[in-house]
Amino acid sequence: MTDFKRKIDELCGKYTDLTVEDIEELISQAEKILLRHLYPDNDVFIDVMNELTGDAIVVFQRPPLSKNSLYSKDIVGQKAKRKNEAAVYRTFETSLNTVGLLARSQENVMVRQRVYPIRNQRKNIGVVIVEDSVDEKMKQFLVEQSEAESYKNSPISITSKEFVTDNIDEGILIFNRKGYLVQMNRAAESYYHGFGYLDDILGMHYDNLSLDMSTFEQLNYLRSRNDKLGSMEKEIKFGNLYFEMKYIFDESEGTVIVIIHDVTEVRKKEAEISDKAVVIKEIHHRVKNNLQSVVSILRIQARRCSTDEAKKVLTESVYRIMAIARTHELLSKQLEDNISLKSVLDSVIENMHHCYEELYHITMKAEIDDQLILGSDIVVTIALVVNELIQNCYDHAFIGQSHGTINVTVYAKDGYVYISIEDDGIGYKKEDTEQNNLGLQIVTSYVKEKLRGKLEVRSDQRGTKTFFYFKK
Repeated sequence: MTDFKRKIDELCGKYTDLTVEDIEELISQAEKILLRHLYPDNDVFIDVMNELTGDAIVVFQRPPLSKNSLYSKDIVGQKAKRKNEAAVYRTFETSLNTVGLLARSQENVMVRQRVYPIRNQRKNIGVVIVEDSVDEKMKQFLVEQSEAESYKNSPISITSKEFVTDNIDEGILIFNRKGYLVQMNRAAESYYHGFGYLDDILGMHYDNLSLDMSTFEQLNYLRSRNDKLGSMEKEIKFGNLYFEMKYIFDESEGTVIVIIHDVTEVRKKEAEISDKAVVIKEIHHRVKNNLQSVVSILRIQARRCSTDEAKKVLTESVYRIMAIARTHELLSKQLEDNISLKSVLDSVIENMHHCYEELYHITMKAEIDDQLILGSDIVVTIALVVNELIQNCYDHAFIGQSHGTINVTVYAKDGYVYISIEDDGIGYKKEDTEQNNLGLQIVTSYVKEKLRGKLEVRSDQRGTKTFFYFKK
């Protein structure tokens, strides 16, 4: 494998969850750029998205073929910040071409970017970035800008004072009949500055400002298909933000008015409430459906016992199981607070030890960073994952063995939290277990979907290690 192929494969494996086919498609695009001498006068890059942090990562770089590069060194492996390269993130999030936006390079040089999506199986897997010096003539871009300038002062039915109302939170944009932005209010300007647009957006075309997958041509198509369509509304997600968009079509002027309302905080609150409700539901499900069944069986057995000692032993077992339920209830009541991860995991480990007290030959060891303070919803997720993994160790790892050890390790480094559960048991074959093991399915789902982390499992005859990490 050549160097650039190896580098793409290595960086995609490190930062992304892309499939082998996705990575092959990225390599294919890089090969086309090299072999066909595409964009000979430009620096060309391919970026992918870091699944853990949401940052764009450079995985391929080719300097111009006919002149000096705008870069003094190789930047493969570096990240492109949203505040510096709005075009890159816009194309990632909308799958639209973005042409002619200003950007600031990793070497703090101003450039203009053309960004094109790379798609595979109907999903966006990367972007191609073509960069020009801001001093060079970009004929098409300048023509469009010049044409847009001629419309900036064109009369419309809403006066500037009436329209540019700086006392409202909604962003308001007016596009002329050719799709160029001719008026906006301060809120809209602030929004786009926050998106990373370094240019003055007045005069830009709608296709460079759209926050979803719509183009100006598509808006005109919708308007032409329905004579009574005076407006339309929809909600979009742009990066980590949510917006309610309203489009008003003014037939007399031929303009399109776009109103942007930020509902991110509302959606975050709704998602937070929903997540907490799901966590509580899951906790009660596990407690009432699994533990209560065991408690009921033990109580029936205790009533049938003929000796007080046997009844005592079974009753103590019931109390131990009920203690696990009380621990989960305690966690559910602390959902609004940041709590110590160590205090919760210590409780989980202690409860599991009491639950499996008869397995005296198994030693439990824990090394947990006592400085880790995390949001309670994250802690609940971690606690459930660790509980599931330790339970799997007790149930399956030491069958036929006279002794064994379970090690739980938790630490933080460089903004990430790393957690591992390791045993020296008999191991298992992952291909024979993963598909039918509900516990592993739950663990995989929680780590990827709730923690947005990465999960690794290694198992052989010397034991099993389950390791996951996520951004703090």
